[in-house]
Amino acid sequence: MKKTFKPLLAVMLVLILFMTSSCYKQDLTASDKNEKKKNIEVIVKSRKMDFWKTVRMGAEAAGKEFGVNINFNAPDDEEDVAEQIRMVNDAIERDTDVLVLAASDYKKLVGVVERAVNSDIPVIIIDSALESDKVACFIGTNNVEAAMKAGEKLIEYAGEECDVAVISHVKETATARQREEGFLKYIEKYPGIKIVAKEYAFTSSKLAEKITADIISKNKDLDAVVGLNAVSATGAARAVSKLGMAGKIKVIAFDSDPEEIEFIEDGVIQAAIVQNPFSMGYLGVKYAVDIIHGKSVPKVVDTGLKVIDKENMYTPENQKLLFPFVN
Repeated sequence: MKKTFKPLLAVMLVLILFMTSSCYKQDLTASDKNEKKKNIEVIVKSRKMDFWKTVRMGAEAAGKEFGVNINFNAPDDEEDVAEQIRMVNDAIERDTDVLVLAASDYKKLVGVVERAVNSDIPVIIIDSALESDKVACFIGTNNVEAAMKAGEKLIEYAGEECDVAVISHVKETATARQREEGFLKYIEKYPGIKIVAKEYAFTSSKLAEKITADIISKNKDLDAVVGLNAVSATGAARAVSKLGMAGKIKVIAFDSDPEEIEFIEDGVIQAAIVQNPFSMGYLGVKYAVDIIHGKSVPKVVDTGLKVIDKENMYTPENQKLLFPFVN
């Protein structure tokens, strides 16, 4: 019996070890397959503008590429800072791994962003800078440089002696402040340039149109209008076109929504400073994934800009920038 028992016991032990090992491997495989996807919250300023829709396209493209969940959110109105703050607070309470945010206000979002960071949720800022040193990374356009380019194009089209109106957007955003700073810095060396008006259209192209029409009626010698974002530029160009002043009053624009592109084609807008919102969304998510994996990320990423006019808008490279939804 003893001789029979020992070999049988050995065989049973080997079988148990094999089965345990096999189950362990199966459990590991199942665990790997069912590993929970990371959640990246992307909150921007508005759902309505084409610029933010393109940011969303970039973010979702990166989400698919890197295998993470993207929860995209935004207030209906870019001026609704309180709603954006509420959305960030909600993201903190959810299972959020990284927050990617385009802040509607340079200062008012600081408190809630720092609350997120203190809750171990890293924050990446895109498009509009925030007055905080706790963010992991800023991704966007160098707005001062971009506005200086707008000043350069103004000189090219309207000359060193001209009357110009500036139509800006939401006063408390970093983009508005920096673009005004860059534009004024560039033209200050030209004493013949006179700014006859500086107004804010907020998020309404209709308001920008009305403001521009009023400025034109009060300034018969107006030479140019500079619109510091898509809403401002589109409304300004619409007013110039409706008043039959296309070509006489030069329009320098920012961004490239479909109506702006038509105005460039028709010669109403002479030049547009075009950003890369797709890259902002894509890189925001890419660097969020890097943070999740413990990689270091750059403190500042400049997504670049292009000056688009009627002469260069049809090149393949610029067509891809103007129409990012076309392969």
